[in-house]
Amino acid sequence: MELAIFDLDNTLLGGDSDVLWGEFLVEEGLVDGEIYKQENLRFYEEYKAGTLDIFEFLAFSLQPLAQHDPATLKTLHARYMASKIQPIILPQARALLQKHRNQGHYLLIITATNSFITNPIARELGVDDILATDPEILPNGRYSGRVSGTPCFQHGKVERLKHWLEKTGHNLAQSWFYSDSHNDLPLLEQVTHPVVVDGDETLKEHARLRGWPSISLRDLS
Repeated sequence: MELAIFDLDNTLLGGDSDVLWGEFLVEEGLVDGEIYKQENLRFYEEYKAGTLDIFEFLAFSLQPLAQHDPATLKTLHARYMASKIQPIILPQARALLQKHRNQGHYLLIITATNSFITNPIARELGVDDILATDPEILPNGRYSGRVSGTPCFQHGKVERLKHWLEKTGHNLAQSWFYSDSHNDLPLLEQVTHPVVVDGDETLKEHARLRGWPSISLRDLS
């Protein structure tokens, strides 16, 4: 089965789910608003610049998960999903997913954003599977605030995908990867059909030099 892989934030979504989760926490009064907002923005700018220390970011972003029990987190995520995510799911992204689905392709999201945030989004989009950064879960079912395993970021995406391919029996013989970010260049180089989606300037220039297609999924109407 041919494999169609998709980045999530600013690719299938018209925004960044991690940043929006931070905004949601601030709006709900669950974190120190000014400090959290400032740090959230700093990390996002470092991500866009390609200088993000993923472990420093995860130490920051996963900590709020450790402060609430699973039932509370589930309720919070439902409100976050309705207020922050549903409005930025791009209709043209749904259409692209359906196009690959109609061709019998296996749909996989691969994202640096943690799985607590992104697993429900993947279910909403109806993809077959998702690879995301995994927060550590304690024996009592609560989050520890630490990361588990390899973060799904930059070369970590390639490593995580390699293990997933070995586990599932899929391969990249005929494969697509759609992304907006130059942070995903290591994985874009691995597939047979790299596609830039509303790319940042660094990625768009790389695509131009390599002859990769560039598309937009933003609704311009």
